[in-house]
Amino acid sequence: MSPLVQRAREVGTQVAASHADAVDRDARFPAEAFAALKAARLLGAMVPRDFGGEGATLADIAAVCHELAQHCPSTGMIYAMHQIQVACVVQHGQQSAWHRTLLERLAAEQLLLASATTEAGIGGDVRSSSCAVEASGGRFRLEKNASVISYGEAADGILVTARRTPDSPASDQVIVAVLKDDCRLEQTVGWDTLGMRGTCSMGYRLSAEAGTEQILPLPYADISARTMLPTTHILWASMWLGIATDAVGRARAFVRAEARKKPGSTPPGALRLAEATTMLNQMRASIVGAVRQYEEAQYQETAGDADRLTSMGFAVAMNTLKVGAAQTLVRIVEQALLVCGLNGYRNDSEYSVARHLRDAHSAPLMISNDRILGNTANLLLVHKDTMGLFG
Repeated sequence: MSPLVQRAREVGTQVAASHADAVDRDARFPAEAFAALKAARLLGAMVPRDFGGEGATLADIAAVCHELAQHCPSTGMIYAMHQIQVACVVQHGQQSAWHRTLLERLAAEQLLLASATTEAGIGGDVRSSSCAVEASGGRFRLEKNASVISYGEAADGILVTARRTPDSPASDQVIVAVLKDDCRLEQTVGWDTLGMRGTCSMGYRLSAEAGTEQILPLPYADISARTMLPTTHILWASMWLGIATDAVGRARAFVRAEARKKPGSTPPGALRLAEATTMLNQMRASIVGAVRQYEEAQYQETAGDADRLTSMGFAVAMNTLKVGAAQTLVRIVEQALLVCGLNGYRNDSEYSVARHLRDAHSAPLMISNDRILGNTANLLLVHKDTMGLFG
């Protein structure tokens, strides 16, 4: 176990797990867990060592997401969403003096970053914006009616998507890094949901004013394809794997307890447990494969294949990971519930998977599987798959 994962396990077992029920019941931000994550210096882990961070790889961060989600899924999801934003700054902000300073602050102060990519009236299409950056004299103004800004009030900064200028088309977008002192949030939509209640994904009207140097240099389309999309799907899938891992662990404990009651016999739920374990291993293998594919694509880009990360084949692979992981999570938790029976259905049982089931059903909805499948279908119309069985 890596030192990062060991620190995450300590936060998960000693802090996050203790408050998970209250976070879920009250739909509140997991403040205790994030205070512990800051103290363990896990928020700035991905920041390169040159800027004071630990230079953690995507695989390292995926392992931390997996660990945290086993104890408190809301904590795991918020950590994943934060690291997606950090990855965008790490990969695309180092040529900018302002963003280099932001990286130093992320490491030194363990700042928490959120994102504002969705917008009221757009219908969930993050690759389109109606709001725009209004720049003048080295300053900008921005107003966005964001349908969702997860943990917005707890964040130290927000990465906001908007049209490059008021005259730009909806798809010509940039990302603006807005710090807490730069903006004002007015809540417009609440967050009383079935699961993932601790992410506090309320809607806000965001108003910001700051220096134009806070705009990331690369267009959002490139940042999304090269970093945000693959990092999102990999880290979300890793977090979902954590939920599935804990659900299967509870089912396994239940079957073993039943076996001890009747030595020499196989409990009825054992076969379903075997099936759930098989799906869990397949889910884990798909995530490991996606991480390796992303790392290979990054390496090939540095070697001269500048279009690898923006290729249709790579996008299809990352889309497939997200859809498959979201679907598999629901099936695994449902199997665990059937194994544990009424004990799994109860909220007050040590074998309860009730919260797991509620949280799992958010997975196909976060960037809707139907939307992703539609995008994948369009890509497949023009993409020619030339890959053999072993690559």
